Amino acid sequence: MRSETRAARQAQIEISAYALLEEKGYLGTSMLSVARHARCSNETLYNWYGDKVGLFRAMVARNAEEARAFLDDALNTQSHVLDSLRVFGPVLLGILLGERAIALNRAAAADSTGELADAVRTAGRGTIQPLLATLFEAARQRGELAFDDVEEAVELYLGVLIGDMQIRCVVGRLPPPDAADMERRSARASHCIGVLLAP
Repeated sequence: MRSETRAARQAQIEISAYALLEEKGYLGTSMLSVARHARCSNETLYNWYGDKVGLFRAMVARNAEEARAFLDDALNTQSHVLDSLRVFGPVLLGILLGERAIALNRAAAADSTGELADAVRTAGRGTIQPLLATLFEAARQRGELAFDDVEEAVELYLGVLIGDMQIRCVVGRLPPPDAADMERRSARASHCIGVLLAP
């Protein structure tokens, strides 16, 4: 199968998986139900994803791809870290507070097996946080930031940027912010990091 055709089929499979996830939850969504909804074979799903956990891990990874690509680019270009964070913030917030991430997190919270939560953690935060740590460490080496523990520095940034917004959106207590709100929040977070971790 051509890569373009496969990518299009995978996108359709993931649309079906999100629809079933919202309707039936993680436990109620089976590989067979996804295959039927997407009008593909069960064998194709297992060949491409391995199992249900693999399917949802791939969905989380695809959702996080834009943030990962941005951080890779920032590391390659070596822009000033505060400039990178100011642009990165809205990208990350858009992903974390988007419909797909909210659906995944709601389902993960209701999943008693913990499988989906593990997939969300490893393919999402587990991918993005190490890249942020590398970005912060490079900034420290260039004299742009000062801190003792890179993991604490990254946690500080994520705490200021995200706060409790994600959990409030997941439980329906807060509507997702608009683009202007995300820009303001990102500018504030990068400014705070520049002050708190000033060399």
